[in-house]
Amino acid sequence: MAIVTSFISLLFVVLISVSGAASNDGDFRGAVFGVNSKFSGKERSLSLFKAHDNLRHLQILASGVDLPLGGTGRPDAVGLYYAKIGIGTPPKEYYVQVDTGSDIMWINCIQCRECPKRGYHGLELTLYDPEDSFTGKLVTCSQDFCAEINGGAVTGCKANASCLYTETYGDGSYSIGYFVMDVVQYDSISGDLETKLANGSVIFGCGARQSGNLGSSEDALDGILGFGKSNSSIISQLASSGKVKKMFAHCLDGDNGGGIFAIGHVVQPKVNSTPLIPDQPHYAANLMGIEVGNQFLNISTNTNGSGDKRRTIIDSGTTLAYLPDAIYKPLVNEIVIAQPDLKLHTLHDQYTCFEFSRSVDDGFPPVTFYFENSLSLKVYPHDYLFAFEDYLCFGWQNNGMDSLSSSDTLVLGDLVLSNKLVLYDLENQTIGWTEYNCSSSIKLRDEITGSVHLVGPHSISSTSSLIPHRYLISLLVIALFLQL
Repeated sequence: MAIVTSFISLLFVVLISVSGAASNDGDFRGAVFGVNSKFSGKERSLSLFKAHDNLRHLQILASGVDLPLGGTGRPDAVGLYYAKIGIGTPPKEYYVQVDTGSDIMWINCIQCRECPKRGYHGLELTLYDPEDSFTGKLVTCSQDFCAEINGGAVTGCKANASCLYTETYGDGSYSIGYFVMDVVQYDSISGDLETKLANGSVIFGCGARQSGNLGSSEDALDGILGFGKSNSSIISQLASSGKVKKMFAHCLDGDNGGGIFAIGHVVQPKVNSTPLIPDQPHYAANLMGIEVGNQFLNISTNTNGSGDKRRTIIDSGTTLAYLPDAIYKPLVNEIVIAQPDLKLHTLHDQYTCFEFSRSVDDGFPPVTFYFENSLSLKVYPHDYLFAFEDYLCFGWQNNGMDSLSSSDTLVLGDLVLSNKLVLYDLENQTIGWTEYNCSSSIKLRDEITGSVHLVGPHSISSTSSLIPHRYLISLLVIALFLQL
């Protein structure tokens, strides 16, 4: 039987545990998060992943620009990993997703009559009420955040009125609400593999009304936590307040489901980087070449061979990899050329599949993507091939002639990103990665003291309440906070 290892999406959700009053002092600064997978214990499904990606691409790619809430944020459509966060004083638990393709955090609120009481697998969901929190505050039209998120002053919005948002999605669903500010609780890093409680104030959306699947999906969660590029994302808000460096990294174990998510300066392992394309709403870099085995493909956008760069979105919320037709076809042909007896089949009008009983890593070549600054990303056969209905199928997907291919854009999701440490450096506008054992530890530097702290993944056990964090850690998220 073919050797095909499983992978997990880099769209994940955070569990911030709170077991008492949060510390707000200036000691060493960090946060511990944990995640659960919606698909843990299940075979990975191309159908589910493709449906997930189709909805997501309606949101992030249809217009090529950010929507008011960053272009994404649907808990029912984009979440493969979930956990809890503590919000407010006293804190309450909320199931949220962490997404590098979203620019803001939002939570379903008390005014939302359409919001489900229970979500994925019967999880009990909680509606946020700012009046129940001693630290909850409304964001008004006169505040700078409101003008920035709306691209300027909002016509007809009085200075003391609530700052509103409207989020409309490609399938007709929408979310309407208002912005609030409140405290988010987390476990801060106090030393090597040591934590203590802390908190930070964040502006986020309070969802008051929903339509379509947003209010009825069995996969619904309480909200989303955005780590996108805009100034409204949680990483940007914390950085603007002087609490963190504007850089973060994730490393998710595609085999075992654990991993690390870290805010701060990763000093080990070393990571090479490539420039982010300026003025893009998502994390995008210039692709310079693609090599299948030892054969380079022609990726030129013009027939005369010019236009040798391809805009490539690195999207942690996409599961598969989406290629323009001009790249997809030669790539698949080059992969199978060493197996002349292979018979390709199209399943469900969208998956290219075949029968194969031997080791896929011995029978097929790796695919390597080359970016500016000599940064490469190698994808192995066991990453890009899936077992599906007694066949092996390609995780590469053909965009055909939709908006993606017409703009010569590739979207690389978890298929290429699992088992790699991915570093997002917004201070220097770069992104980079390196192959890494995500079940091992990394090292981060405290920019104040210069000390280096060891951070490693941990296991998670099932639990439902705000309990000591040592039982809740699955994915370790480290925030290196600056001295206030």
